Amino acid sequence: MKKAFKFIVLGLSLSIMGGVVAIGIYKYFEKPISFTTLMNSSANENILTNNKLGIEKPVNLEMAAEMSLNAVVHVKTEVLTQRSIDPFYQLFYGVPQQPQLAQASGSGVLISDDGYIVTNNHVIENAENISITLNNNKSYKAAVIGTDPNTDLALLKIDQTNLPFIQYGNSNDVHIGEWVLAVGNPYNLTSTVTAGIISAKGRDINILRNNPYTGMSAIESFIQTDAAVNPGNSGGALVNSSGELIGINSAIQSNTGSYTGYSFAIPVNIVKKVVKDLKEFGTVQRAFIGVSIRDFDEELANKLSIDDLNGVYVNGTTENGSAEKAGVKSGDIIKKIGIKSIKNVAELQEQISQFRPGDEVELTVVRDGYEIKLPVILKNSQGNENIVSEETNSILKQLGAKFSEVAPKELNHLNLTGGVKVEELYNGKLRSVGVREGFIITKVNGKKINNVDELTSTIEKLKDGILMEGIYENGRREFYGFGV
Repeated sequence: MKKAFKFIVLGLSLSIMGGVVAIGIYKYFEKPISFTTLMNSSANENILTNNKLGIEKPVNLEMAAEMSLNAVVHVKTEVLTQRSIDPFYQLFYGVPQQPQLAQASGSGVLISDDGYIVTNNHVIENAENISITLNNNKSYKAAVIGTDPNTDLALLKIDQTNLPFIQYGNSNDVHIGEWVLAVGNPYNLTSTVTAGIISAKGRDINILRNNPYTGMSAIESFIQTDAAVNPGNSGGALVNSSGELIGINSAIQSNTGSYTGYSFAIPVNIVKKVVKDLKEFGTVQRAFIGVSIRDFDEELANKLSIDDLNGVYVNGTTENGSAEKAGVKSGDIIKKIGIKSIKNVAELQEQISQFRPGDEVELTVVRDGYEIKLPVILKNSQGNENIVSEETNSILKQLGAKFSEVAPKELNHLNLTGGVKVEELYNGKLRSVGVREGFIITKVNGKKINNVDELTSTIEKLKDGILMEGIYENGRREFYGFGV
């Protein structure tokens, strides 16, 4: 019995020793496998490390937060609102109800040390007063330099220098899965930083309206992230791990009004272009290719017998437009703008929005299975290559119409030597006085009009009423009068 017990003890001892040796050998030859983790590498450095096959890519979010916090400001506004009308108020008090000043707030981003601030247009829209509070709690009155509802951007200015600001990044270079920070003032909680990743690019979520006075289409090509953004974050910064500005936070997708996992930012390359235009011209210079386009879907792809659904399908081209002159044809598939690949309409609009009228871009299109490169000179909304002044833009907005020069064939048919045709009508003076689409303006207050520039420059000089003389395509002459 004792002998048997000794054998058992000996066997167990050998088994344990063998296990220890085996573990030691395994540990000696084992290659470490790491996962994405949040770790402290020192007292002053929080690093997200992405290890794959032994390659480390540190992402220092603390540094990016420190670089951006002081450059993100609190935007406070006062907006005049009309309270609900009480029919008995004037009866009892003898005076009509007065509009009230309502307070609202959002965020903004300092983009230069001399006080220029970018925010969302919807943050300051209709504001009577705008004040800016910096991260050091100092406050300043802000002036509006310009706005662009089509991109939901606004440029403000405070009278101060030597301010901290965020350097521009390049939104064309951002990647899905890349770490980002959203910095802003949600629910008046100032200087709040949240982290997430880029979830998608080129998102069109259909929240911006086309301009009702010019018919100009909104540009939506948002960067989608899962960084938490809430009311008050609007106009704040989306920054990359290097602390560079890559977007302006603008919207969330939610049924409750609070963050539910999706937030959207305007790409910084659009921001840079809008800011530059507003500084230089006081109005944004929109450029157009002159095409009717659509995204691919499975039905269209099957109809065309193609497998690749990336790109933008050309339904047609505008007569005398940039694309038609460059040789773009109905049925072409736009694949690139310059060296940038295009997946959908939103991405096409994003890329074109970075150019001005008169700029040349190279379109890569696929036609009959072959790639063709076409140089295209972009035009403005009125069909020419000129830069549009703030005054001209204001006049076009008041008139509420899209104009074009009359084709020679039509001029001959109507026995005219010149004129400007009303192509489309929006909300404005012309519609209100009864002008219809197709009307050809030949004179304004007796002065002959040959092109759009002559039309706007003539109206710009008038201080009193305007009398427009013209003719419709059926030969009927009309006169329309209205105040400036």
